[in-house]
Amino acid sequence: MDEEKIKQVIEKIRPQLQMDGGDIEFISVEDDGVVKVRLLGHCAGCMHAQQTLTYGVERAIKQFVPEVKQVVNVA
Repeated sequence: MDEEKIKQVIEKIRPQLQMDGGDIEFISVEDDGVVKVRLLGHCAGCMHAQQTLTYGVERAIKQFVPEVKQVVNVA
């Protein structure tokens, strides 16, 4: 799994999250294709965090790294 490419995608979408007072931190990528991130700032407590994670972050990462199966938020 291309960890560097995943980090590059996260860096591209970070400004969008930061505009809303949130942020995202890459934690790890597992052998089974699960990417672990930590949502920070307003994203951490937002009721739309799961939608942001699934329809924003996960979709963007899968577009460039298709072998990613899922993106999950770790507290």
